[in-house]
Amino acid sequence: MTSEELDIEFIESVERVNAHNEPFPADLLLRLYAYYKKASNNYSRPSSSKPIINAFKTNALFQVQDVTEDEAKRIYIDLVTNYFLYRK
Repeated sequence: MTSEELDIEFIESVERVNAHNEPFPADLLLRLYAYYKKASNNYSRPSSSKPIINAFKTNALFQVQDVTEDEAKRIYIDLVTNYFLYRK
């Protein structure tokens, strides 16, 4: 898969998640959050008003710190694909 194809598939996966109206499991949301932040090269600090949520998000970010941006995109795509595939 080329870099351009990977970017397109990543964006489509992000749009699919954003268009979904039902709640996602909390553990999946944390993983999606961490891989999205890594894939988009966004290193801003979590900004929830609840410290415990910030702690969970920070922990999720630490867990993906050694993943490259392209790896993060691939993993994000896989998470989204598997979620919707097995949700039926």
